[in-house]
Amino acid sequence: MAVAKKKNWREYMWIVSATYLTLGLFNIMFAWLGLLCFFIPLIMSIVQGKKGYCNKYCGRGQLFTVLGKKLKLSRNKDVPKWMKSRLFRYGFLAFFLTMFCLMIRNTYLVFAGTQSLREAVTLLWAFQLPWHFAYHGTAFSPWTAQFAFGFYGVMLTSSVLGMITMVIYKPRSWCVYCPMGTMTQLICMAKHPQTAKDPDGIKSLEDILGHEKVRFTEKTSTKVNIR
Repeated sequence: MAVAKKKNWREYMWIVSATYLTLGLFNIMFAWLGLLCFFIPLIMSIVQGKKGYCNKYCGRGQLFTVLGKKLKLSRNKDVPKWMKSRLFRYGFLAFFLTMFCLMIRNTYLVFAGTQSLREAVTLLWAFQLPWHFAYHGTAFSPWTAQFAFGFYGVMLTSSVLGMITMVIYKPRSWCVYCPMGTMTQLICMAKHPQTAKDPDGIKSLEDILGHEKVRFTEKTSTKVNIR
């Protein structure tokens, strides 16, 4: 009789990502929690010199796996070469950081009092979605709310892009060009220049996830396919 495999707590991180996106529909100030998804991966890569966050704790990647693999919403096609190229990944990272800086600028303008609070979320850097229903005032300065609106727009946009590529290609295709994944990869390459290799861009999804095809759970040592 087969023994049921005991799941590791890390395999439920997708619930965190789903909860985060849901909370933003009720109170936009919860968007500040998303900063954890920015700082934790960077700190882990700086300290460990590995892409441990991408491999084990990324709830968004797990969410795409659940939607694409378990719910069969993905066509499961190979990611095209241009999407894996260094030019596209670094270019998307530069574009992403530019738009992030513009978001910070809008936050500063509200802080300085030269611009009023905009109760809207920008989707795909182009579409202004009214989001006043999720703002109930704040005990803090209005700039904190402006940052929340802007940051939630960043998180929502990246989630939508990830879902689109999840449907068209493999479930975790977003991991190939994820700006955070690219940044942590650059940090790892800088910490280990003697083994750093990225001449023509990544060759497979495993490359962006730390050159591992499988990972092991802490207790059961059971192989888990990251795709």
